[in-house]
Amino acid sequence: MDVVEQVAAAAVDVTNFITASDASSKAFKTASLLKTLTVNALIMGEEGVGKRSLASYILPDASVIDASNFEELLLALESANEIIITNIDTSPNLTRLMNAISITSVRVVATAKQFFSNELIDELFSVKFDIPPLSEREADIIPLVKRFAIEASLLFGGSDRFNTKNFKPDLSHNASSLRRQVMISYLLQDIKDTELMDIMENYLAPKLGSNSDYRKFLYLYETPIIRAGLKKFKSQLQLSDRLGLNRNTLRKKIADNKEYLQGE
Repeated sequence: MDVVEQVAAAAVDVTNFITASDASSKAFKTASLLKTLTVNALIMGEEGVGKRSLASYILPDASVIDASNFEELLLALESANEIIITNIDTSPNLTRLMNAISITSVRVVATAKQFFSNELIDELFSVKFDIPPLSEREADIIPLVKRFAIEASLLFGGSDRFNTKNFKPDLSHNASSLRRQVMISYLLQDIKDTELMDIMENYLAPKLGSNSDYRKFLYLYETPIIRAGLKKFKSQLQLSDRLGLNRNTLRKKIADNKEYLQGE
């Protein structure tokens, strides 16, 4: 199966949940067991850990409704046989929602961004399990990066080659932030100078308007060149020589941009 076929299959196969780590493998086994049962289940975890993917694996034909859409959700409970409720912990009226579920025969798989428990939740959801954040599932990170790189190659065109040198995964929102990072990095690895200038122009155009804008936005040029230079040449002395700057001038620029140069 070639790359295009692999991603096309993944797009329709909600079982495509990375299980390289022990934690994700355990979560997937629990979800597989729930496919054979008729109980309500609650999947907990941070944004981007794969809760909705597993919920859709358990109930592939169910409607997916966010708990914030309260009236829509109540109407769906009156006619559906099964339903996926996302972010149930943010429901504006959890008690009323739990009561509505309890008087119907609807099978529910719900997701929550945080662990929570109360009498109604414990009574209605006989199975509860959590998916740990990616920071605790390191074995899943590289497979996810590879998957997102393939997705980027199909979306933007080109090969699925992705340069991971100096790539530090952004796990702040788990797979959501990692996917965004890979997409941006994929675009930037072959970007032309004219394309980069177009990006800067579009970014700056709505922000200009004061008589100090040149100095105000100078950091957008200085910070990247200093960061790149320090990584490449390893010292301020070599960088000042390569940039043709006096060492004191370079030190001042580093001090002026210290907010963006922490850790360099």
